[in-house]
Amino acid sequence: MERSTGKSTSDGKKDMTRVMAFVFLVLAVSLILIGIYKEQMQSVLAKAVRICMECVGIG
Repeated sequence: MERSTGKSTSDGKKDMTRVMAFVFLVLAVSLILIGIYKEQMQSVLAKAVRICMECVGIG
């Protein structure tokens, strides 16, 4: 007699979604830390301000 594990295919999709979410979270945090380590904060802020001002029509 075989026992069912109780997992359906939708449970497998949920597990994969959680794994992918965790992978992307780790990747995002890693890239943020690398940017901070390389002191790129000012460059990113300046570009963001420039883009925002262009969207509004000021720059």
